[in-house]
Amino acid sequence: MTEAPEPRKGMPSPQLDEAEFRKRFLSQYIDPAFDPLRAELDRIATAAWDGYSNHRKAPRTRKAGPGFADPDYDLAEDWIGAHEAVEQAQREHDDPNQPPCILIVNGSSRSEHTCPGEMSKSWRLLEIAREICGVEGTLVRVLDLSRLASEYGRHIHPCKACFSTAAALCHWPCSCYPNYSLGQTQDWMNEIYPLWVRAHGIMLINPVNWYSPTSPMKLMMDRLVCADGGNPDPTSTHGKDAKKAKELELADWPYPRHLEGRVFSVIVHGDVEGAENVRRSLADWLRFMKLKPAGPTAELDRYIGYLEALCDQPPGAGRRPRRAGGGPQRRPHAASGGAGAARGQAHRRRRRAGAGPSEVGDVRHWSVEPSHPKWRAQEIPEE
Repeated sequence: MTEAPEPRKGMPSPQLDEAEFRKRFLSQYIDPAFDPLRAELDRIATAAWDGYSNHRKAPRTRKAGPGFADPDYDLAEDWIGAHEAVEQAQREHDDPNQPPCILIVNGSSRSEHTCPGEMSKSWRLLEIAREICGVEGTLVRVLDLSRLASEYGRHIHPCKACFSTAAALCHWPCSCYPNYSLGQTQDWMNEIYPLWVRAHGIMLINPVNWYSPTSPMKLMMDRLVCADGGNPDPTSTHGKDAKKAKELELADWPYPRHLEGRVFSVIVHGDVEGAENVRRSLADWLRFMKLKPAGPTAELDRYIGYLEALCDQPPGAGRRPRRAGGGPQRRPHAASGGAGAARGQAHRRRRRAGAGPSEVGDVRHWSVEPSHPKWRAQEIPEE
């Protein structure tokens, strides 16, 4: 067997001194309501510093027990709970007596419950999809990633890229979080993993954010890397022993695909550019993990209110999106380059003559005819 290389070292240390740690820790209690509790908070900060300085990532553990490579290894109780939830979800997925399950994911961070003050188009599309998918005998579950921006204690911490060190170092489900010594807690992924495992079909609904998926969607995508080749036994690497993980990978790592065979649909909507790129990015990611598209029209990218004023969105969701002629609808594309960008900016400042309202249910597209100076709405006809 090829000898595993030593893990490369040399980056600057991120370790804080006690003064800086206390400053950051106490900054979350700036509300004057905490002023009478400063003495108590000071004692709590001292306890937190002790956990941080002694690197107590997982302060509560128990022996792994039977079924693991090292039954005497101390596993984090949080990871054991997530592992058991994933196994239960897999049993339900495989049980023919359980109803088929569809998971619909809202990738937009916009909602009326925080700064934007309005529900997203993605959520309105999700409600249409939920109604259509919820036929008798089908279990439909919703994962609303907007909660990351509007709900207390909802976090998806960033992937630490253990997989790039060695596939075996990336544990399934992820064992990087929670990390109590660093304050990286309340991680949502331990609840999200079982949702994906239980599902037979997954639908992603996502707007375009700067030619890319939204930040909530990308956080979830990155943290699902452990579902594709991840190690279901952290005791085999003695936790995060990078050298041991390299040795396991070089010993012919089996690369287990934990979500293989599920079907997917990807719905991407934009208002200027980038919808096709985002749709391809999401679909390619799912295909790489050996999920299968749910049919020839399961991957859609559309423009809703193409280059129209963003605030002009009626409250009704309207009808569900249609496609023309039984086949994929070709999208009009925004003009590229500086001229196209300038035209888009001018259009946002004032509505061009003849431009009607955009409706998410009608999935109207805006295009430019070379022989016509005005924008026109192009509604997809009924099937």
